[in-house]
Amino acid sequence: MKRISQIVGSLLIMTFLTGCGPQRDAEQLVEQFIEQYAVEPAAIQNVSYQHIDSTKLVSDSLIGVMQQRSHELFKDGIDYPVKSKGNKLYYIRMKFTYKGDTLRQTFYIDEALEHIVAFK
Repeated sequence: MKRISQIVGSLLIMTFLTGCGPQRDAEQLVEQFIEQYAVEPAAIQNVSYQHIDSTKLVSDSLIGVMQQRSHELFKDGIDYPVKSKGNKLYYIRMKFTYKGDTLRQTFYIDEALEHIVAFK
């Protein structure tokens, strides 16, 4: 009986570690992005994330348009990495409150889960 408990416990830990990796990586990237580029990072509160997903439907030209837009919550002159053409993107949606308003942002992340390449 003890052996079965150990096996079940090990399986639960493995599932937790493998299932949360990309999700947690994406959330950390967004948190770092906010710390670096938000006008008032401390004013962004009650953050929650939807599950990370992937897409190949966002064109390079649309990424360029999103990168050129200004947004009142973020500083101008964000230094985005160059997105490799044709690669899929991951995206994660964030819900948060900012000065009493509930808002949502979608962040697009490169295929290696290393850089945010755009947001809307």
